[in-house]
Amino acid sequence: MPYEKAAEKIIREAMERGEFDDLPGKGKPIDLTAYFDTPEEVRLAYSILKNAGMVPREVELLKEIAELKQTESALVEERKRLEIRRQIEKKQIEFRLMLGRNRRSAKKR
Repeated sequence: MPYEKAAEKIIREAMERGEFDDLPGKGKPIDLTAYFDTPEEVRLAYSILKNAGMVPREVELLKEIAELKQTESALVEERKRLEIRRQIEKKQIEFRLMLGRNRRSAKKR
């Protein structure tokens, strides 16, 4: 039996047993923002690193920015919102600088 058919059979049987029923995020849309924010030429490499439990600084920055934006939207006090906004801008600048370096080094190859 070809590998694809065997894998499909195993997945189908697991679904019938309900093994996928309690997965986190079930029934919710998948957030692909970080994926599409990552340059196309490094997506596969970053995906492999992530699956291995190793995340590049750029990916960490995207996560931190998203968390800060969520925090900012929940704040009422303007002074704290401004402080968070500055942190977001600082991390966005760092992210853009890293992307620029990555693109320049990719062009040299």
